[in-house]
Amino acid sequence: QVQLVESGGGSVQAGESLRLSCAASGVTDSAYCLGWFRQAPGKGREGVATIYPESSGTRYAYSVQGRFALSHDNSKNILYLQMNMLKPEDTAMYYCAALESYSDACLGRWSDYSYWGQGTQVTVSS
Repeated sequence: QVQLVESGGGSVQAGESLRLSCAASGVTDSAYCLGWFRQAPGKGREGVATIYPESSGTRYAYSVQGRFALSHDNSKNILYLQMNMLKPEDTAMYYCAALESYSDACLGRWSDYSYWGQGTQVTVSS
């Protein structure tokens, strides 16, 4: 059974940084993509960044390129999202998600992610 538990959200000022963590259980590196998605009030859920741990391949949303960085601790199976230069428009509930896949084609299949955590709130004030 896949379980994803997020932590690390909070309230910060614009320009500051946060690091989100997602502890994943029930997944194996070679069979899943992991990723972060977010949903702002009144908006739909959008992909932020995804990783295929088997190859370390990643994909980022254009809006976060150069500011956010994914990393994955293979030994602990923890996914991290380092968020720098945060903007008020980054305010959202952030969700960790997983998609079973035996190739890195899952990196771009953002609408197919089927396992979800409970989310962690990120609030950025100007």
